[in-house]
Amino acid sequence: GYGCAGTNAVSYGLACMELEAGDSGFRSFVSVQGSLSMFSIYRYGSEEQKQHWLPRLATGEAIGCFGLTEPDFGSNPAGMRTRARRDGTDWVLNGTKMWITNGNLADVATVWAHTDDGIRGFLVPTDTPGFTANEIHRKLSLRASITSELVLDNVRLPASAQLPLAEGLSAPLSCLNEARFGIVFGALGAARDSLQTAIDYAGSREVFDKPLSSYQLTQEKLANMTVELGKGMLLAIHLGRIKDAEGARPEQISLGKLNNVREALAIARECRTLLGGSGITLEYSPLRHANNLESVLTYEGTSEMHLLSIGKALTGQAAFR
Repeated sequence: GYGCAGTNAVSYGLACMELEAGDSGFRSFVSVQGSLSMFSIYRYGSEEQKQHWLPRLATGEAIGCFGLTEPDFGSNPAGMRTRARRDGTDWVLNGTKMWITNGNLADVATVWAHTDDGIRGFLVPTDTPGFTANEIHRKLSLRASITSELVLDNVRLPASAQLPLAEGLSAPLSCLNEARFGIVFGALGAARDSLQTAIDYAGSREVFDKPLSSYQLTQEKLANMTVELGKGMLLAIHLGRIKDAEGARPEQISLGKLNNVREALAIARECRTLLGGSGITLEYSPLRHANNLESVLTYEGTSEMHLLSIGKALTGQAAFR
């Protein structure tokens, strides 16, 4: 519906993998557009909101972003300082959001704020007076992605801007779970491209009068990375099939995101070693992928938070509180 393709979770994951084989910034754009902006509207919006935004977001005519993280509240979004207060029938929003992908490109922002009735979501057209997006520069990672600070200074919205079905922190967290699923597949794309680059380079680079690929240490590295890439792929497909059949639990997605990003980052770094000095140039992709994956390791839940989410599922104890 709403102009979308109607494919399944595994298909979405495979698309994310191919995009991230190019660059993590491409996949980040898609994750935010589909799994955060569009999903928040699809899952928690009114029919009027869906009809107005989803077809345009599906075609790319409109761009969306997702404002949850704040400068001092990343892993603990419940502590957010952004507030929405009633003023007659309107809402007035004040606050700051940080590390927002697509922020300077967006036509609409899904913004989460504290209200007198708890955390609620709002659709904020970015041309609304009081809304400002400031692009973040001087990044060493995700340089192909637009990252922004959102400032809301007495942003006045009609009552119809509120997402009517979004109640509490579980709403934005469910959107993040959708995006994390795409990362489970996406990170493998970066790893695969790094590995293929290293294999190609090792086959053509001569060291002591024979190909680098003919040495045992080189083959050990390539074989170990291939094993980890294959395991990650099996895990991603397994989680995708679970998601398609019955819905994956958040801790299952945490397990996939933790493992596949961690292993993809290790693969990209190891591939760089096989490239020698050439590996630090932009002629080859592994170090660029590794730099990007440093951000992927942090966003949509840090590796530490995913470890603790898995730990809570195993023990019943919330160690992060």
